Amino acid sequence: MSCLIIDANICLCFLSFATQHNAPIPQGGRGSVQFVTQYQHSSGQRRVRVTTLARNWADAAINIQHIAAGFDQEAAAVLMARIAVYRAENEEGPDVLRWLDRMLIRLCQKFGEYHKDDPNSFRFAENFTMYPQFMFHLRRSQFLQVFNNSPDETSYYRLMLMREDLTQSLIMVQPVLFSYSFEKTEPVLLDTSSILPDRILLMDTFFQIVIFHGETISTWRREGYQDHPDHEMFRQFLKAPKDDSQEILQKRFPMPRYIDCEQNSSQARFLLCRVNPSQTHNNMYAWGQEGGAPVLTDDVSLQVFMDHLKKLAVSSSS
Repeated sequence: MSCLIIDANICLCFLSFATQHNAPIPQGGRGSVQFVTQYQHSSGQRRVRVTTLARNWADAAINIQHIAAGFDQEAAAVLMARIAVYRAENEEGPDVLRWLDRMLIRLCQKFGEYHKDDPNSFRFAENFTMYPQFMFHLRRSQFLQVFNNSPDETSYYRLMLMREDLTQSLIMVQPVLFSYSFEKTEPVLLDTSSILPDRILLMDTFFQIVIFHGETISTWRREGYQDHPDHEMFRQFLKAPKDDSQEILQKRFPMPRYIDCEQNSSQARFLLCRVNPSQTHNNMYAWGQEGGAPVLTDDVSLQVFMDHLKKLAVSSSS
């Protein structure tokens, strides 16, 4: 039994580890966990809430498909992020990254479908496909990459990850990106290919709200087109991401930092450091990569990360 002081925004995870025992796991049976929560209502009354959860027993050696069917990749990503942050408090950064990589490789070997030594044969079930992507962005996040952050900033970031709910925690790990054009507003990939000269991007990292103006839009804005009566549509176009960002700023606590920037400006680094660097200064002139904007970084892209992961997962020597 434990006592915690919680509020409506806090999201907790409880892990239960099976210990060695002589009695076999009752296949097909159900195990139950009961939580007893005591809290004080605003009226002054002290109330007790009892929550009982039941889950099927499954032996990983013979019923791996049942375990795979119940895998929640979003919850697992947040849980791994919290464990990684906990380990980062007591271990060196490279050691935590290696641990994350080992756990991801083991997951691929356990639940992936593949032929030995054939990376092209690797397949994941639908409820596993996003998990490696979450781990890719977690490795690059401010929770594990502490360079250029003060100890206070790092502690604050990690504290918020430990207490916020699933949706907000996922935004911290992998920010959401929206693209604005004259025709529509739509979510887009967190990738350099989404950076286009005639688009405005809105990125929500939980800690920051970044409005990024493409090169063409920035030129028009500097020339003052939005102030001309004949360009009312352009004025509304510039206003749309600001209105959406204000809605987020008013609802979220603590309030995120608001950043309004243009392509090739110094403030653009807040977006460029979070997108997947599929285009960099090393491959910016590669065939088939029209559109987007290259990023000056030596970090590997998600595609390279996935290719290397598949090779390690299917290797006979691993």
